[in-house]
Amino acid sequence: MERLSKVLAQAGIASRRKAEILILEKRVKVNGVVVDVLGFKVSSKDVITVDDKSIQKEPLIYILMNKPTGYLSTTSDEHKRRNVLDLLTPDDKQLRLYPVHKLEYDTAGLLILTNDGDLTKKLTNQSFSIQKEYIVRTKGVMIRERLREIKRGVNIGTKVIKPVDVGIVELDKESQSTLIKLIITNESAKELKEMFKKLGHEVKNMTRIRFDSLTLEGVQRGSYRHLKVHEVKYLYRTS
Repeated sequence: MERLSKVLAQAGIASRRKAEILILEKRVKVNGVVVDVLGFKVSSKDVITVDDKSIQKEPLIYILMNKPTGYLSTTSDEHKRRNVLDLLTPDDKQLRLYPVHKLEYDTAGLLILTNDGDLTKKLTNQSFSIQKEYIVRTKGVMIRERLREIKRGVNIGTKVIKPVDVGIVELDKESQSTLIKLIITNESAKELKEMFKKLGHEVKNMTRIRFDSLTLEGVQRGSYRHLKVHEVKYLYRTS
């Protein structure tokens, strides 16, 4: 069961707020009966009309994108900067998709976009502790003691960052940088940057290469693909 205003918004009739206005104006019917109460819930079997015209429910879409840097993980920006929707085809762009577990403007990698509110709610529920894997290039050559500090957990003030796993992939003495691979659950990319900064190793670049069972295999930077049915089912099962 979902709120009627949400179903109207998902069908592309209007925003949630404007859908509520339509309901209060008694222009919406459910199974032939006018509904003018906010919060009214409907099921997939109910027949919904607006001004006596049946609504066409939007199909649920699931996209795996390899986000480049220089794009916002938002659907709008007051400064008119590029966002991930600009990377979609015109057909996909009109489907009211929203990013799950956003990536910052200067962070690249795996990003899920969907119009499935139920899955979004599950994937963003911190109690499920979904694994996310990152490759991080930091400034400076990291000594082993710093790596041990990360494994023990680093307090950044708001919380303690303690990865599930972390390891050094490469020490580049020539460019004075370190390549690190780490797996986290409820931490954000922003919090990871704060952790490395506290350890004296500012982040040069960061890429999310895995989200739960999903990877970037076959998806080039700036492109995307639609998830397969079994991949969506797995996300529901693991979340």
